[in-house]
Formats: sequence, structure tokens, C-alpha cells
Amino acid sequence: MLDDVAMLDDVQSRRDDREIALDHAGVSDVRYPITVLDRQHEKQRTVATVSMSVGLPHHFKGTHMSRFIEVLGEHGGEVTMRTLPVILRELRERLDAESARIELRFPYFLERRAPVTGASGLMDYDCWFIGESNGGPDKLLLGIRVPVTSLCPCSKEISDYGAHNQRGYLTIEVGGDTAPTDTRTGFVWLEDLVEVAEASASAPVYPLVKRPDERHITMQAYDNPVFVEDMVRNVAIRLKADPRVRWFRAHARNDESIHNHSAFASLEWRRKASGK
Repeated sequence: MLDDVAMLDDVQSRRDDREIALDHAGVSDVRYPITVLDRQHEKQRTVATVSMSVGLPHHFKGTHMSRFIEVLGEHGGEVTMRTLPVILRELRERLDAESARIELRFPYFLERRAPVTGASGLMDYDCWFIGESNGGPDKLLLGIRVPVTSLCPCSKEISDYGAHNQRGYLTIEVGGDTAPTDTRTGFVWLEDLVEVAEASASAPVYPLVKRPDERHITMQAYDNPVFVEDMVRNVAIRLKADPRVRWFRAHARNDESIHNHSAFASLEWRRKASGK
């Protein structure tokens, strides 16, 4: 049987004479159980939707799709900012490619307690890891989308009483070159970004609240009115002051409660060589 397999033609490795290199060739929409780092519990299991690709040289007809899944499986599902550089290197080596890319999108769960009663529930956050390698320093990106409450400063200013508020979403991505190996001093945690987002809005969103909590959150939002522009600038101030962050992109969106449209603002920033 093995001899029969050895005799099968490797079509992907045939030479292609069109002399057109491809930026990406690989697999997508792979659902795979993974383990990610958890600041409180060390590790958390979740399920990711994975995309992996390599740059295909002009002389190769195709790439070996099965090898992507093999590399992912060999890491036992542990995919973190620590292991992404290793996975990228193995993809390049196994597929004889000059560049490789991996993207994972997954739900991440945190136990959240209501501010007054302490009622506990699980909040889920949309998160993603993206890694790229092309022979230079690896490019790694960590992203998260955090739901928040925002209260309109203009509505508060012009109304005789009350103010309109809405559900908002802060999307934060941080990245740079190869991630530090010391997770206690140089690692940006998903929980860190949740805290930055919630502190930049009018109030957090909770999975479970009682009436005393609802009262507290409503008044907290009223005391901290913000536009989408304010939220992005608040995020920027906090991330610029964090020496772990070399690059970030922040995007705020409000699903407006009195308008038939959404409002948004965004900002991208990179730390200069001087550290500022």
C-alpha cells in the first residue's frame, strides 16, 4: 500500500510556466479547538475559525493543503502570541515558501460581576490573532471587539432631563514585531484591552444585572458622556502610555438610538523609535 502511495504523482509540485507568483494560497474556514492564554486561569479552551496561507512561488503549480492542517495539529491546539512565530516558521519550512500568514478568530469568555450586587455571568468577546512572516521580523496582531455603553454629551447638554444612550463597540488591535516571551512583563493580555475599552466609554456592559446594578450603570453613564471621537481618543491616551504597545488601531462605533445610522471614529498609531 505504501509503495502505491509513493507512486502517485505529486501534481501540486509540478512546474508552472506562467511565471506568476501568488501572494496567498492556503486553507480557510477551518474550525479548530484551540487553547489561548488566560490572565486569571492561565489557559482557556475555545474554538477558532482559522485561515492559513503561504506565498506561492511562480514555478509551483500549487501548494500542499494537507500540510497546513498537519502543522496546526502538531501544536496540540495551543495557539497564542507566543506560539504564532513558531507556527509561521514551520509553515514556511514545510511548504517551501518565503512567506506565511495565519489568522484565527474565536470567542473569548470572561466572568464579569455586576458593580453593586456582584451578580456573576459570562461575557463573550470576539477576538483574533493574525501573524505574518516573510523573512524579516514577524508581524503579530492581537484584536478584540468590546461592547460598551455610551451616552451622548450633546443630548445631555441640550435636554431638560435625561440623555439618549446606546450600545457601542470598541475594536482595538495591537501589534508589532515578534511578541515578547515574558508574559508577565511584556505580554498584552486580552483582559488588558477589555479594561482599556471599558474605561474609555461611558460605562461597561454586563451579562447579568439586578435593579441596583442598573441604577448604578445608568448614573455612571450619565456622569461620563462620550462621543465616538472621545472613546477613540481615550483609548489612544491609555495605549500610548503603555510601553508594551508598539502599534495600535482603535475603532469606535455607536448603534445610534435616535438616528437611522451608526456613528464611528478610528485612529491608527505607531510608536516612534524614540519610544514616543
